Amino acid sequence: MKKTEDIAARYSRFVMPTYAQRLALVKGKGTRVWDADGMVYLDFVAGISVVNVGHCHPRVVAAIQRQAGELMHASNLYYNDNQAKLAERLSRLGLEGKCFFGNSGAEANEGLIKLARLWGHETGKYEIITMTNSFHGRTLATAAATGQIKVQKGFAPMPEGFCYAEYNNLESVAMQVNEHTVGVLVEAVQGEGGVVLASDAFMKGIRALCDEKGLLMLCDEIQGGMGRTGNWFAYQRSGVQPDACSLAKGLGNGFPIGAVVSTPKLADVFQPGTHASTFGGSPLACAASLATLDVIEEEGLVRRAGEVGNAFRARLAEFVDKYEHVKEVRGAGLMIGMVLDQEAKPLTQMLSEMGLLTLATASNVVRMLPPLNVKDSELNEAFDILDEALDMWHGGGDAAEEGEASK
Repeated sequence: MKKTEDIAARYSRFVMPTYAQRLALVKGKGTRVWDADGMVYLDFVAGISVVNVGHCHPRVVAAIQRQAGELMHASNLYYNDNQAKLAERLSRLGLEGKCFFGNSGAEANEGLIKLARLWGHETGKYEIITMTNSFHGRTLATAAATGQIKVQKGFAPMPEGFCYAEYNNLESVAMQVNEHTVGVLVEAVQGEGGVVLASDAFMKGIRALCDEKGLLMLCDEIQGGMGRTGNWFAYQRSGVQPDACSLAKGLGNGFPIGAVVSTPKLADVFQPGTHASTFGGSPLACAASLATLDVIEEEGLVRRAGEVGNAFRARLAEFVDKYEHVKEVRGAGLMIGMVLDQEAKPLTQMLSEMGLLTLATASNVVRMLPPLNVKDSELNEAFDILDEALDMWHGGGDAAEEGEASK
């Protein structure tokens, strides 16, 4: 552990402690990552649904290398062919409007919020209804939009213009509508909230409510988009079309990029001077994203995510009957949550020590987000590690004791 300890010591000295890291990863290939001391892990985190076509996919690496040797940045003061091509492809995948590019999910959601406010400005509409247990980012506005007090704690006063409705409760959403409401922002699958799916009735009900009241339906697709749930975008599961959505994470397969994608209704709301991003949609970022889209399309990964995700969740559901602390397995495609009746972090730490990387979220959910091109053999390997870990966790033994000690 010498190299990891050296890196950790430098972090402690020079990096602000916004995360509680345990591993120092230095290499990735496909669904595997290596730490600084040579241990290999099966990565079912994928950078938190970022590396959707696997670590260092040769097509994406080659596109980045090629573009880096031609033009990395010129600013949005000039046309950028890669950005135009990417905007066309994203628009044709769903909303048939236009795109604005930034660098992250939070920036994409900031853009979505500003777009909605500018659209409603002349009629005095600015307030956005979001959901309890949602997550939209860590900037002040996106933290205010996030329906979790823990994200907002210590940062008061929070920006105004947001109120919260109960997820999967259409009546609760309708009760929040007032003369200042401009739109409803919803995740079709709440990732940070515990891999909780919106019902079809809820999503269709929001669309109908927005149509009835003259509001915008906005979808946060940061984690659920780019094929993760077995559709290009998670909202497509319910057969609805929002007025705009936000994208990031898997859009660049590790290269930072975010986007707002709109329908024609909102396509020209932003005009020169109303919104901007110095680095957004750079030739390099868009080259990475175009290559990622090529891989997803040519390898049929949207369909694969749906098929293998459904099969893997069905296998994981066996643990509900087999182990008393496993209460539910839920999700869509390869966005998977295993719900426990107690804190998930001790189990995820045990899994890490056994060579499988997962995430604890919503306190009691083990979240799994493998690359969309994960191999069947790797899913079998992950299942076996989970089975072994759960067996030891329930039955006691050395691994269970280690898990308890890590709390």
